[in-house]
Amino acid sequence: MIRLKEWVSAEVRLRCASYDRMLGVITWLLIALVALDITLLPMDRESALLLTVLCFAFFCYQALSGRLRLHAELKASLDLVLLLCFVVTVCWFTGKTASPFLSVIYLIMMATSLTLGKRITYLMAALAVASYLLLASAQSPLSGVEFARRVIELFPFILIAHLGALLSGEAETARAEVERISLTDDLTDLNNMRSFETLALQQERFAARYQKPFAICMLDSDNLKQVNDRHGHLAGTELIKWTAQIIRDNTRNCDIAARFGGDEFIIMYSDHDKEQILPAVERIMRALAARPFNFEGELIDSTLSAGIASYPKDGSDLRTVIMRADKAMYLSKKLGKNRASVFSEEAEGLGAVRYR
Repeated sequence: MIRLKEWVSAEVRLRCASYDRMLGVITWLLIALVALDITLLPMDRESALLLTVLCFAFFCYQALSGRLRLHAELKASLDLVLLLCFVVTVCWFTGKTASPFLSVIYLIMMATSLTLGKRITYLMAALAVASYLLLASAQSPLSGVEFARRVIELFPFILIAHLGALLSGEAETARAEVERISLTDDLTDLNNMRSFETLALQQERFAARYQKPFAICMLDSDNLKQVNDRHGHLAGTELIKWTAQIIRDNTRNCDIAARFGGDEFIIMYSDHDKEQILPAVERIMRALAARPFNFEGELIDSTLSAGIASYPKDGSDLRTVIMRADKAMYLSKKLGKNRASVFSEEAEGLGAVRYR
């Protein structure tokens, strides 16, 4: 039930921003070293002039790149490709494959693998290999023996690219698993309240900006205590898990469902008010009542009590709407359970709508 896109895109932006700052420091240092190389080491005037112009152009790009309104991954890819081109050009004028700046390509490969993942890493590796062969071919014609030697020299590029891609994949998998654990209720696999609050607040801001409604439904098991007393707490745990499964089977991808705590659940329905979602809530209740769960060979029946409130009719913010949906749910309990109540402010409030 977790909507990963919002979390993943935010996490990618933060990671790319962090590597962007680190790469910026490395780039400034590299420009300074190239400028020092031009000043101190012997070089023909034309090459020195071309490197000076190149350093100035790359300096200007680095100074202005922060103003580019590009997607984080696209900007990181552009920065790394331009850095690779800069390094290869510098190597061309400072010794080609014998250049002291050639090893910077390894750093670019690692930065790519850590920032952009497997596919881009392999593409960058292909560019690095092509660049190395270009530098090597400019030094001398590639005979069979020379070509074999160059291929062996290329092996570190390929190895670093492959290792970096593997590490990147492992890191991405680990991050996704940590994210899943931190945002998911471990018993029901629904959203936990941390992720629910974040996603619901996003929806609240959207609703306020575009004058759209949203509805909150609170659901509570009617007979958890009786199940625990008669069959044991393991059966109660199975009841909670079974209720979560019913909720998951009867909500849309755009609905946000979470375990509120204990045997209580909360669902946020976007772009719908309380009257519109009542049939959807009743469908969940009917599904649970019609499908007893199996515990150690015995079928156990269960029902739900529900309360519904909506924005902006029942509150000007998410917190108020949740509180009023909770009130409506407790009215359902008082009126005999196994029903849904829609919040109303008339005479203490709450008009009950019996579930059929």
